[in-house]
Amino acid sequence: MLRLPPLIALSYFEVAARTKSFAAAAKELNVTPAAISHQIKSLEEYLGVDLFVRHHRRVSLTPAARVALPELHEGFHALGRAVDKIRAYGEERLIVTVCAEPLFATKWIVPRLHRFYARCPDAEVRLQASLHTVDRLRDSDFGLADLKRAGIDVSVRLGYGNYADLEPQRLMSLDLVPICAPELAATVEGVDALRGLPLLCDSTLTRINEPYGWKEWFKQQGCDIGTLRELRFGNGLLALEAAIAGQGVLLGSRDLHQAELSAGKLSVLADCPLNCDQAYYVVSAGEGLERPIAGQFREWLLDEANMPSPDLAGNAAQV
Repeated sequence: MLRLPPLIALSYFEVAARTKSFAAAAKELNVTPAAISHQIKSLEEYLGVDLFVRHHRRVSLTPAARVALPELHEGFHALGRAVDKIRAYGEERLIVTVCAEPLFATKWIVPRLHRFYARCPDAEVRLQASLHTVDRLRDSDFGLADLKRAGIDVSVRLGYGNYADLEPQRLMSLDLVPICAPELAATVEGVDALRGLPLLCDSTLTRINEPYGWKEWFKQQGCDIGTLRELRFGNGLLALEAAIAGQGVLLGSRDLHQAELSAGKLSVLADCPLNCDQAYYVVSAGEGLERPIAGQFREWLLDEANMPSPDLAGNAAQV
């Protein structure tokens, strides 16, 4: 490794040579002209060559200084860029980018985020919502390359947990029950009566090749399916708002509609869950490949999923 003179002396020389003035260099560096002169003299002694010709009230560059200045100037710019990259990495190492299905992101992750910030106060979560986190097939083609290409650290996927080069961890089952506004629930008598009501559908589940919806629920209850009046919505958030507004009955998850059930905005019509093969999985590059903050967020998600849910039995309106 090349022996270099002290960096401070080189930096003082670069400014003095560029400005062609010890006084101007001192002003730029916020030091005294005497400090500039001292560092330049030390550098000249170290290198064994004069860098400036001292005149009465000015200085000029020697040939050696003129030859070295352009590369030294570029060298300091390169050092500055390197330091900026290091600083940026230091700032970004606490940024975690997370992607989840819109309903899960909004109704499950967001209300809990304050607890993650309490655990990691310097972190910044960049949460994205996308229906592309729903797997169509049992053997998903989503892998590590897709995660990196999208710039995602942690993804919560709705699927079967089959990811070839990722480390999925089951986060939450998908169990669906009929829920609706309490006012509508009061008018329903018996499971068969549900078939005459508008049945709200979250089209998220229809993206899956093995869909789970009202037909499967009625079949599980042993009911004659017949003709169903289904109202489809592009995602779970839209279907949820329609249910709260009393526009029909939604086949939804207790876990994802916990806040509305606790607040009495929705009631469970029948405690007969449709148990889906799909579940929510948290996927990431895994230990050794993911950044520490991604691992911390993944572990936090799992801790939250293992926390006991509030007792919502008081909001059930059995039909």
